Amino acid sequence: MVNIERNHPIVINGATVHILGDTMSLKEQFDAAVADSKQLPERPDNMTLLKLYALFKQASSGDVDGERPGFTDMVNRAKYDAWKGLEGTSQEDAMQQYIDLVESLK
Repeated sequence: MVNIERNHPIVINGATVHILGDTMSLKEQFDAAVADSKQLPERPDNMTLLKLYALFKQASSGDVDGERPGFTDMVNRAKYDAWKGLEGTSQEDAMQQYIDLVESLK
């Protein structure tokens, strides 16, 4: 018999599986989705990566702060704009959207 702790990720046939037990908090589900996002079967397209980035930042830090990068820094400007587009979204809502997006990419 194998002893598996609740909410402890295990790997089965190369896939990470999270043993849910009774319930997982939203933060625990978010943390599991962050780990899962690093092991997706395919690399998402750039727009999806931007969405993941923006949702992660909104969920973990709240509304964007700092100045928008200049036009010569296109990558960081795109990241800033994606995050700015979520301004006003609650951190909990951003966590749930992130979880849902990662699940859809599995």
